[in-house]
Amino acid sequence: MSTQRLLFQKPTIRVRTVTAYKKPSFYAQTYSHSPHSFSSPPNHGLRTLQTQEEPTSSTPSVSDSFLVEKIFFSLKQGNTNSLRNYLFRLNPLVIIEVLCRCRENLQLGQKFVDLIVLNCPNFKHSSQSLSAMAHVLVRSRRLSDAQSLILRMVRKSGVSRGEIVESLVSICDNLGWNSLVFDLLIRTYVQARKLREGSEAFRVLRSKGFCVSINACNSLLGGLVKVGWVDLAWEVYGEVVRSEIDLNVYTLNIMVNALCKDQKIDNVKSFLLKMEEKGVFPDIVTSNTLINAYCREGLLDEAFEVMNSMPGKGLKPGLFTYNAIINGLCKKGKYARAKEVLDEMLCNGLSPDTATYNTLLVEICRKDNILEAEEIFNEMLCRGVIPDLVSFSSIIGVFMRNGHLEQALVHFRSMKKAGLVPDNVIYTILIDGYCRNGIMSEALKMRDEMLEQGCVMDVVTYNTILNGLCREKMLADADALFNEMVERGVFPDFYTFTTLIHGYCKDGNMNKSLNLFETMTQRNLKPDIVTYNTLIDGFCKVGEMEKAEELLWDEMVEKGIKPSLVTCNTVIKGYCRSGNASKADEFLSKMLSKGVAPDSITYNTLINGYVREENMDKAFVLINKMEKQGLFPDVITYNVILNGFCRQDRMKEAELILWKMIEKGVNPDRYMYTSLINGHVSQDNLKEAFRFHDEMLQRGFVPDDKF
Repeated sequence: MSTQRLLFQKPTIRVRTVTAYKKPSFYAQTYSHSPHSFSSPPNHGLRTLQTQEEPTSSTPSVSDSFLVEKIFFSLKQGNTNSLRNYLFRLNPLVIIEVLCRCRENLQLGQKFVDLIVLNCPNFKHSSQSLSAMAHVLVRSRRLSDAQSLILRMVRKSGVSRGEIVESLVSICDNLGWNSLVFDLLIRTYVQARKLREGSEAFRVLRSKGFCVSINACNSLLGGLVKVGWVDLAWEVYGEVVRSEIDLNVYTLNIMVNALCKDQKIDNVKSFLLKMEEKGVFPDIVTSNTLINAYCREGLLDEAFEVMNSMPGKGLKPGLFTYNAIINGLCKKGKYARAKEVLDEMLCNGLSPDTATYNTLLVEICRKDNILEAEEIFNEMLCRGVIPDLVSFSSIIGVFMRNGHLEQALVHFRSMKKAGLVPDNVIYTILIDGYCRNGIMSEALKMRDEMLEQGCVMDVVTYNTILNGLCREKMLADADALFNEMVERGVFPDFYTFTTLIHGYCKDGNMNKSLNLFETMTQRNLKPDIVTYNTLIDGFCKVGEMEKAEELLWDEMVEKGIKPSLVTCNTVIKGYCRSGNASKADEFLSKMLSKGVAPDSITYNTLINGYVREENMDKAFVLINKMEKQGLFPDVITYNVILNGFCRQDRMKEAELILWKMIEKGVNPDRYMYTSLINGHVSQDNLKEAFRFHDEMLQRGFVPDDKF
């Protein structure tokens, strides 16, 4: 398809021979001379050129024509002083006309553009004058400089994509043709992150019969896919195909990536077939993209299928291929298989990199397998692969979580010795390790070192220390740290408040807990079931059962949070602890009516409550009720009720419980025999006591000193 169109009649231009012109040294600092450079425009005078509204007439006046002649003559003569005197009288039309006169002598055109840039940085250009200058620079292969001018047009407010294209097109035939200017326009839109505008400019160019190169099209398509505008990318792709621009493998890979991003992997095969019909065949990037997408979706069989098919297509799996497979396996928890793939990779002569080992390290450390983690880390070092912060944070973390503080510190010191600067993630891991082990003094020392090293404490670090302080009941310190956190502009999150509420509930300070709860809701942080369970448990522990139920039914349920089994078991335990098993029984009925099914813990708690109140009949009834609901009493259930009968000297009922549990296939434990022996001893029935003692020995239990 022809890439030229006449939009304006070409004026008659007289061309004269001129001497060669040397570009001023100004460009040595401000312009990139690479003809293939499409980097971001340099920060020089071209970027500060101002633009004005397009002139109402495209024909220069008589005075302008006279000025054009004088400037053109001075350019040919190399009379710089005269040229500078004329510059203050310039307007956009004069610039265009002078550059038209320089059509056959690019050096003169460049000289004029350079003079404008050097001496008129604040000149108010029109889109057409900028277009004319850009054309001269493109024809001179000064693409980076031309891009600066096009970028000015792109950023000009109130100018549509159609106007920019029109100005570039309209000036073409008067200044000499070079289609690179349209490539540059599309690339400039992409680099300026104006992808929608770039897509529209591409459509306008196509509608006028102009085409850009496939490389510029790929730049636009790649930009659209990168930001997730996949639908628009397919629209532009359709325009590219209809323009009969020759596609290449880069186009193929961009659109395969688009399908994968859009979770349409199943459509890839049909797309590849269509591309093969166009003479474009997949390469290793295509395979890697597919493998990565399959692994991301957890479709490991499909990923292996693609990798295994690569040699048949003349493609050799590379480092990226194996890293994607190993990452996919680790994400699915298949560490052993990932290790096998690593061995296969080594057999094929490929060297793993930091990313390979980090993937394995992160997974094995997540499993808290210290020995394997250390083995992987040492193998990494032996192969000359340099660990990074991710490597060290993983190995330090696994040691700290499992209480091996000294080994963690050894790695911490070796990390610093290797020249790596610990970040707040590393310090938070170390602080968390000390907090988990209750060594708050060391945790706070590590916090001080962290701040001295210039690291900033974020909400995660604060939450870690707050959790440690609350665990150790250092609530005054926790309160002070919370205030410091707020003063430093770190916003407390859901976890911050839940941690503090839990700490004060454990301490029995329900007023402080409620104050924190109110502050939390005022900050638009929605409490979840864990927060409510914590408060309910706190009220139950201090015996304020009415407040616990009020919080449950009036606050929690009304906000649409359904009580969990943990919530209900907490309330039942609270009533039983308060010596009010009948109230707990009532709550059980209410909980059933609300659709919360009890479990063995529910019944065991309630049975224990009745046993403590010496209401054995009620406790025994609950066993039958429990069985009717499909819940089978366990050794704890039988232990509780048998112990209750023994304490009341009702040894026959206690023995019935023993035989019943054996019938049900529940094996008695040592504590049960101890209760029976003590019960018979208290009744001076030593014969029965020794009988159960012998039976206890036969079952392999060793008596203790509790009878």
